[in-house]
Amino acid sequence: MADKINSDVHLALVHYPVYNKVGEVVTSSITTLDVHDISRVTKTFAVNSFYVVTPLKTQRQLVERLIEHWMTGYGAKYNPTRKEALLTTRVTNNLKETIRDLTERCGQKPATVATGARRFPKGIGFHQLREEISTGKPILLLFGTGWGLEKSILREVDYVLDPIDGIGEYNHLPVRAAIAIILDRLLVR
Repeated sequence: MADKINSDVHLALVHYPVYNKVGEVVTSSITTLDVHDISRVTKTFAVNSFYVVTPLKTQRQLVERLIEHWMTGYGAKYNPTRKEALLTTRVTNNLKETIRDLTERCGQKPATVATGARRFPKGIGFHQLREEISTGKPILLLFGTGWGLEKSILREVDYVLDPIDGIGEYNHLPVRAAIAIILDRLLVR
């Protein structure tokens, strides 16, 4: 078994504001597959909480129903490991609400770290962020859906994590794959 560094890491999957493929700011749709799979990934890497962030009431209700089904409904008996994975999954209206909730739960405001496929001036490398994480201070990793986080988020965060460099020129990983790779690089020795 790999060693995990001491951490207080949280994750947010942001559905607004994000870009679509033509560069418009949109609200992307939640997929239940993302909620299930990312919950399992965050549980595997002992991430403290996973927030699904969307301003759309119907989308929040979808996530809440999904969580309820696997936590207390038939799904809780049918698949107990799914229940375990969803224990730390939450849904919020926006990023401010997410940060406020984390600040209350952790007793201090988390450092915010955006992710993306490009380098930015507030860039932080994986090694540097590992060191920051090892201090035990709460860290909130932000992952965008659609075609990435809108620039206002990137201006407001504390850091933007350097992108995952692959072998070729292509760099457009599915968010579930990016989350797994990033958590492995940051949390496992």
